[in-house]
Amino acid sequence: MSSYAVINPATGETIKTYDTIRDAELTTAIVAADEAHRTWSRSVTVEERAARVRRVAELHTERRQELAEIIVREMGKPLEQALGEVDFSADIYAYYADNATDLLKDEAISLLAGEGSALIRRSSLGVLLGIMPWNFPYYQVARFAGPNLIVGNTILLKHAEQCPESAAAIAQIMLDAGLPVGAYTNLYASHEQISTIIADKRVQGVSLTGSERAGAAIAEIAGRNLKKVVLELGGSDPFILLSTDDLDATVAAAVAARIDNNGQACNAAKRFIVIDELYQPFLDKFTAAIAAVELGDPTQEGTDLGPLSSAKATETLTDQVARAVAQGATLVTGGTSEGNFYAGTVLADVKPGSDAFHEEFFGPVAQVFSVADEAAAVALANDTPFGLGSYVFTTDEAQALRVADSIEAGMVFINLVGADGAELPFGGVKRSGSGRELGRFGSDEFVNKKMIRIG
Repeated sequence: MSSYAVINPATGETIKTYDTIRDAELTTAIVAADEAHRTWSRSVTVEERAARVRRVAELHTERRQELAEIIVREMGKPLEQALGEVDFSADIYAYYADNATDLLKDEAISLLAGEGSALIRRSSLGVLLGIMPWNFPYYQVARFAGPNLIVGNTILLKHAEQCPESAAAIAQIMLDAGLPVGAYTNLYASHEQISTIIADKRVQGVSLTGSERAGAAIAEIAGRNLKKVVLELGGSDPFILLSTDDLDATVAAAVAARIDNNGQACNAAKRFIVIDELYQPFLDKFTAAIAAVELGDPTQEGTDLGPLSSAKATETLTDQVARAVAQGATLVTGGTSEGNFYAGTVLADVKPGSDAFHEEFFGPVAQVFSVADEAAAVALANDTPFGLGSYVFTTDEAQALRVADSIEAGMVFINLVGADGAELPFGGVKRSGSGRELGRFGSDEFVNKKMIRIG
């Protein structure tokens, strides 16, 4: 029985199931991707590839309502946020189409000795496997597929089991945009089949966005087969408040940073670290604001907080909060659910050494901490196995840059949230993964940077 199914998390209804790909069909898909790579990377110019990827962007825009409604059904994202995700995905494809020539241009090397010249010429590696999560069904694919299609790589895409409809919609867009058969292939593959794909000699690399456990498993398989791997894993991003001239605006930013995507984003602010003199005013206002966010139907405009993605996600979050309280945390507000709708929740007094102190909470649950000074804030921010993103709020510019330098994370946002961009590299350190997506660094991950020395 297939594990691929659209199960509406708002109602629990199973809308449609999809068959897992057969082994013979999988082999055919890998062969087609390998054959397509020879044409796509060599016979199709960079400009021609860019034109087709630009059409991918246009089709996302043209079909935005249909695409958005699909992921509302699949994982409960509020409609306005779903539309925003489709738009951002279109922007990513457009960015790589618009900058393809510059991103792939030759790079001269200044010689230390000898006559002649040397350069780096970028070219594709071949067939790549992308393993994508459910929380951003279009955006996650865009930031992997966009740059790699421009480079000339071909894509095998294994999407999350609960996102088969959006996976099919993306594959159709690729065909309708004029990509050759095999350049982008959607696979309803099983976990066992993933090992087969990575081991295949025609597959040159794998990119995964997902949990630590999934990342470790994929990295192990890739390592055994000597394949390049990029991992974007979990996060428990700190939101550090050291000073502000507008506490209400800062609280509004904090709430947005926590509840976006129903609290299910790897780079969401999850630990709110507040200087002593602002702690109680912040906690009071933040708690009131979180409590005021109403749970609602994700299909309706104006809904800010919809259901968690699945019954399993709800069970996991409920257990995490219960263990946090049992181990000494104070439940300031929330901690309740109805079906998969989980109320905005604030925890205080989370103890070092408790499970919650080092876990990632994937849902609308915030932890709030008080610290004496900047040094204590940085120490607490870094006291985590994760290192994805971070947020620093202060009116002191020198302090902002000083703290940014001290934070162990792949990204730092100062005095703003929700500021991701197609041109900005995304990725982390420590257990949040390795490698980068988006921007120039994203386009350079699965590339042969060939050195050419001319005498």
